[in-house]
Amino acid sequence: MFIPSEYARPEFLVDTSWVQEHLNDTNLRIVDCDLPDQFQRAHLPGAVVQQDHYQKRAKSGGVDIYNTEEFSIFAEELGIDDDTLVVAYDNSMGLYAARLWWALNYYGHDSVKIMNGGWRKWLREGRPITAEVTFPIGEFKFTAESNSTLIATKQQILEDYKNPDVVIWDVRSKGEFLGKTTRGNRRPGRIPDAVHLEWVNSVDNDTHVLKSASELRAMFKEHGITPDKKIEAH
Repeated sequence: MFIPSEYARPEFLVDTSWVQEHLNDTNLRIVDCDLPDQFQRAHLPGAVVQQDHYQKRAKSGGVDIYNTEEFSIFAEELGIDDDTLVVAYDNSMGLYAARLWWALNYYGHDSVKIMNGGWRKWLREGRPITAEVTFPIGEFKFTAESNSTLIATKQQILEDYKNPDVVIWDVRSKGEFLGKTTRGNRRPGRIPDAVHLEWVNSVDNDTHVLKSASELRAMFKEHGITPDKKIEAH
């Protein structure tokens, strides 16, 4: 899929050229992870759009992830079943595509990839776009089974944040890390001893393409984020 093999897990990404070649694959579901209003600007042919940036529990109003039943409904409404290959993209440097990627993996669906460079790369390369809205046709069955190893609980963080073999990685903005920006949180600030490296530093600001493996390794090493550590990000 034309992703450099220097990455430890290149299969998590897919290149725009591969996506264009496979637009008409019957078992492929392309998900535009920006908001519906942005989706109306135009999108990839055949793409569907999720109704929210977050896979959150609407009934509670919180940002905790859907339960298994809710997530199954969410996936099926997008036309995703147990055998679907999902390609996620956005125009937000991969932020919301990565959220969908993680949520699908959390519920046991690892046949999902992020289109490297997203909408910006696709558009700059002059690849086909449309304003037509696609509605999934057929019946879809998604079996959601949560994987607790992909999430850190509050208790786990409390036990780990002083452990020298664990890195608590704060990926938020500098303002949030310093407690100057609350974003609605009741208690501004950070977890003691957390390492700060905002997520945007992992992506090229102009192209929206993930930085090279060598750049990422060097940057992570500077912040003590190394393969010998257990990483817990928030």
